[in-house]
Amino acid sequence: MRAVLFFILFLSTLFSSEIKLTEKQANYIAKKVWQNEGAGLDKYLVHWNDGEDFASVGIGHFIWFSKGHTERFREVFPMVVAFMEEKGVKMPSWLNSKTPLPWNSKAEFYAAKKANSKKHTELFKFLKSTMPYQAEFMAQRLSQALPQMLETINDPKKQALIKKRFSEVMHNKDGSVNERGLYVLLDYTNFKGEGTLKSERYKGQGWGLLQVLEHMNPKEPNKLKAFAISAKAMLSKRIKNSPPARGEERWRKGWNVRLTTYWK
Repeated sequence: MRAVLFFILFLSTLFSSEIKLTEKQANYIAKKVWQNEGAGLDKYLVHWNDGEDFASVGIGHFIWFSKGHTERFREVFPMVVAFMEEKGVKMPSWLNSKTPLPWNSKAEFYAAKKANSKKHTELFKFLKSTMPYQAEFMAQRLSQALPQMLETINDPKKQALIKKRFSEVMHNKDGSVNERGLYVLLDYTNFKGEGTLKSERYKGQGWGLLQVLEHMNPKEPNKLKAFAISAKAMLSKRIKNSPPARGEERWRKGWNVRLTTYWK
């Protein structure tokens, strides 16, 4: 047992180096992710999806809860704000990493949007002006994803497999960073999470980065295509296992279009 724990600690240390984006990469990824999440349209930068009990804000449609709300999905926007606080980014006076979503319901949210309320307007301007920082946050999150995934796995062989496939997507054969692969990992981690939260599962089955890497076809030479096909299968399972009231079938087409950008 001690040997396994040591191995996990070793891998976590070895692969926890921060992924840093150049200005060009940050802008490229910000535009790609924003195109995926909101079709690149301003009206979707501060949004509340049908059938959900939380807002989705920023280029990554980061989940943000109102006060006292709990949910199976990871609340990410406070993490984004905390990252920007560390970077010294100027933000609205009322906003910090502990601030809950100011609106308690979808109706309140859209009433504030229609009225061009001060908080809604300031939030929009803040998100519009900090897109590259939001992309940098996603890079930081990805930096932590591999060690986080490895820490949940007890089998050294499976750890090695996940590490290998993560690297195959991230890097070219010569070991250099594949920018498309970097985008794929950043986008999917932001899109559907690391796959390590037990709450982010339906009927015990997850759909995050860990599950996608685990189910990639090793015989597919194009690793980005293999990742996209695996992701499509994981999200298809998610839709099948999801509570009928959520109506997740309506997202299938858009999700599949997004996954196609990973390799075409």
